[in-house]
Amino acid sequence: MSKKEPYVGLVVLAFFSIYVIWGSTYLLNKVAVNELPAFMLAGMRFATAGLLIFLIAKLLGKSIAITKRQLLNTTIAGFLFLSFGNGVVVWALKYVDSGFAALEISAQPLVILLMMWLLQGKRIQPMSMIGVILGFVGIYLLVSQKAIVQKENSLLGIFLIFLAMLAWGYGSLFVARADLPKNFFVNTGYQMFMGGIMLGVMSLAFGEHWSAPWQWSTEVQLVMVLLVIFGSIVAFTSFNFLLKYVSPEKVATSTYVNPIVALVLGWYFLNEQITLQSVIAAVVLLTGVYFINAKKKFQLFSRFRR
Repeated sequence: MSKKEPYVGLVVLAFFSIYVIWGSTYLLNKVAVNELPAFMLAGMRFATAGLLIFLIAKLLGKSIAITKRQLLNTTIAGFLFLSFGNGVVVWALKYVDSGFAALEISAQPLVILLMMWLLQGKRIQPMSMIGVILGFVGIYLLVSQKAIVQKENSLLGIFLIFLAMLAWGYGSLFVARADLPKNFFVNTGYQMFMGGIMLGVMSLAFGEHWSAPWQWSTEVQLVMVLLVIFGSIVAFTSFNFLLKYVSPEKVATSTYVNPIVALVLGWYFLNEQITLQSVIAAVVLLTGVYFINAKKKFQLFSRFRR
């Protein structure tokens, strides 16, 4: 391996984490939110993951000291990605199927592209414009299904997920340029911990009923362990790692695989219905995402962006 490509293996593993592991978190959150309050669930998950990351960092002899600016930036990122971007999605899962939520979120590259155009003045290429059009068509096909929108509070769930997508999209742009801890593991730990603390405050503000882990069912206890270790520590560390090596819209292509994984798992374990219109919507949406990113190939071997 040449000196110019020292992180190839890590980049590949990181993409696998955000593609497959994150795809399974829709199922895990759906199972847990049927028993636990959404903000309490997400808050305990991320605060625990953050503390574990700090412990692991200390055991590895790594410093977790950061500057005031970095603390502020990790707090902002933690709110955008986790307190709002994830916590609101978990809340929305009370009203929509896990596979449907994943399909709606598959429009994330479209949201990021439009935000880069509006906020950064980045010109939308003709191929990407085709992707934008296909993305809007796919979203319409997805949310216009009578069997879905007629479910109680389903429209609220759809709207909440859209707001979470905006928060996640802006967070992706923010993190790509912000002064953050150089160590990706430490960076993730602070975002997790601060995001978890803010979710706990949100939970108390909404009057959610808290319960201790030993009061949960065995199934939910197992789900929480999987969410903390793999869905939080492994996948989110991979996400922050990739945001420094590839552009935000490339990282967002995890939405190619996430909805497929979520749909299959939701269908197999939760008996969630996969409609023909949902399949068509998925094909249209993911084709749109492809066109958005067709201009340039993945730059997996790019150098660290200063």
